[in-house]
Amino acid sequence: MTYEQQFPRTRPRRLRRTAFLRAMVQESVLQPSDLILPIFVQEGTAQRTPVPSMPGVNRLSIDQAVEIASEACDLGISSLAVFPVTPSEVKSLDAAEAWNPDGLAQRTFRAIKQAVPDIGLMSDAALDPFTTHGQDGIIDETGYVLNDETTEALVRQSLSHAEAGADIIGPSDMMDGRIGAIRDALEANGHIHTCIMSYAAKYASAYYGPFRDAVGSAANLGKADKKTYQMNPANTDEALHEAAMDLAEGADFLMVKPGLPYLDVIHRIKQELKTPVTAYHVSGEYAMLEAAAANGWIDRDKVMLETLLSFKRAGADAILTYHALDTARLING
Repeated sequence: MTYEQQFPRTRPRRLRRTAFLRAMVQESVLQPSDLILPIFVQEGTAQRTPVPSMPGVNRLSIDQAVEIASEACDLGISSLAVFPVTPSEVKSLDAAEAWNPDGLAQRTFRAIKQAVPDIGLMSDAALDPFTTHGQDGIIDETGYVLNDETTEALVRQSLSHAEAGADIIGPSDMMDGRIGAIRDALEANGHIHTCIMSYAAKYASAYYGPFRDAVGSAANLGKADKKTYQMNPANTDEALHEAAMDLAEGADFLMVKPGLPYLDVIHRIKQELKTPVTAYHVSGEYAMLEAAAANGWIDRDKVMLETLLSFKRAGADAILTYHALDTARLING
C-alpha cells in the first residue's frame, strides 16, 4: 500500500478540529435580526394570560406588548408580528371589526410605534380572528369562502393597519389576487413604503392548533377545515406558482408556513425566484419542541438553535418564531 493510498490528502476533519476553524467555514449564521417575534394581544391592562398549549407564550395586554417590544428591540430582533385575540362580542359574519380604526390590533400598532419606534411591526391581514365561523373570509350560505368579497374586506383591513403604523402587511388568507388588490390600495392611499409579506405558500396544516387556541378561533372553526383555500401539503410546484403570482402582484417578501415540514419548499422558492423568503416556525412546531424538552427528552436550547438554523440553511432570510426572545438571548450571550 502506497503512502497516497494509506493517508488521504484531503481531510475534511481538519476544518472541524478547532472552534475558530469551524466558525471560519460556517455557511449559515443565525442572528437576532433574522427573527420576527409573533405576539398575541388582548384587551385589558397589566395582563399576561398563559396559552396552555404553548408553554412560555402569553396573551398580552397592550401595555405588556409594549414592554415585550422594548425588550425585543434591545435584543436586536427585527420586528414583531401582532395577532389580536378578538372578544367574541365583536365577531361577526362580515368581520367588520377587522378594519375598526380603534380595534385591538390598530391600538397596539400605535402604542408600540410611539414607545418603540425602531422595531418593525407586521400585521396579520386575515379575517379568522373576527368571524363567528372561524374561517379566513366571508362565506356564502353553504359555508364556502368567497374570494373577491373577502379580498375587499382584506383591503380595508390592510389600509387600517397601514394607517395605524404597521410597516409590513402580512396577508395570511390565501385568497387569489389579494396581493395585487392590497398593493394597489396602499399605493393609491399614499402608503408607498408599506411592505407586503405574502403568505404565498400557506398549507392546510395540522400544525396550527395551538395558534387557533391562542387567538380564540378554534371554537368558532369547530370541525371545519380550510382546504378550499390553503394549500395541499402534497404540492410544491403549486407553491412556486403561488409565489411567482404574489411577486408579480407586488409582494416584497414571500412566506412559507409551516416551516420544518416544508424546508424543501423554502429551498425551492429561494433557489428559483431569488427573492426574500420568510419561514414561519408555527405553534405546533413550537409546542412539540417545548413538550419534548419538558419531558427531558431533548436539550431545549440546543434543539431550538439547530431548528432555527435549519431554516437559514434552507434559504430563509427571516424566521417568525415564538422562540425569538430566548434565541436572541442565547446568541447575544
